[in-house]
Amino acid sequence: MKAKRTYMTVVKGLICAALLLVALFPIYWLVAMAIRPTSEMTGHISIIPASLTLEHFVQLFTEKGFGTAIVNSLQTTLISTALSLMIGLCAAYIISRSRFRLRIKKPLTYWILLVRVLPPVAFTIPLYTMFSKLGILYTKIPVVLACILINIPLIIWFMISFFQDLPEDIEESAQIDGATEWQLFRKIVLPLVAPGIAAIAMLSFMYAWNEYTYSIIFVQSPSNYTVPLALAVLNTEDNLTNFGLVAAGGVISVIPITLFVIFAQNYLISGLSSGAVKE
Repeated sequence: MKAKRTYMTVVKGLICAALLLVALFPIYWLVAMAIRPTSEMTGHISIIPASLTLEHFVQLFTEKGFGTAIVNSLQTTLISTALSLMIGLCAAYIISRSRFRLRIKKPLTYWILLVRVLPPVAFTIPLYTMFSKLGILYTKIPVVLACILINIPLIIWFMISFFQDLPEDIEESAQIDGATEWQLFRKIVLPLVAPGIAAIAMLSFMYAWNEYTYSIIFVQSPSNYTVPLALAVLNTEDNLTNFGLVAAGGVISVIPITLFVIFAQNYLISGLSSGAVKE
C-alpha cells in the first residue's frame, strides 16, 4: 500500500512537471529568441543559444522607435485604467446599495452586461463615426475612450459582489457619526474592498495594454503607435525573418504586467478568490 502511494505521488509529480514545462517553454523560447544572435536563427536552431546578445533590444530603441510606443501605451493604459476605475467603482457601489433608489437600476445592470458581452468590433463603426465628427480621430484619445468603454462594464460586474459582501452596519454607523456619502465611500468602503480593486485594476490594465483592435483602426500616425501596433509593424515583409527583433519586443511588452502582478500579488490572490465566494 505504501509503495502504491509512493508510485502515485511520483506519477503526479511527473505529470505536474510536464504541464509546468509545457506552460513555461513558450516564455523561455521567447526570451531565448530575443537574446540569440540573428546568425543562429537560420537552419537548425538549438534549444540553448550558443552565444548571447542584446542587439535586438538595442535595434528596437535606436532604429524602430520602440521607446515611443512604450510611452504611448503607458499613457493610454494608465489614463484609461484610472478613469475606468473611478467611474466603475462609483457605479458598482450605487448599484449594490438599496438606499440609492433608481428605477432603471436593474435594466441598467443588464445593459452594462450586454456592452461587455458584445465583441469589441461591434462598436467600431459607431465609435469611428463619433470620433470623426469630434475631430479626434487618428489620435490617442479614441483608444483611451474605447478602453474605458470596454473596461467599465467589467469593473462594475466584478465589484458589485465585493460591495454586496460588505455589512451595511459599518456604513450606517459612519453615517450616524456624521460621515458624508463621499467620506463613507472613500475612507471606509474602498479600503475594505482593496483586494478586489487590485484584481480588477490588473485585468483592466492588461486589456488596455494589449488592446489592438481599436488601435489599428483609430491610430494611423507612427508617432502614436502603441506597443501592440509597433510589434505588428515589426512583423512585415522586410523583417519577416528577424524573429529576434519581434521576440525582443514581446519580452519588453510583458514587463509592465509582470511588475504589476509581482508588487500586487498579495491583493490579487485574495481579490480573485474572495469576490466570487459567498459566505
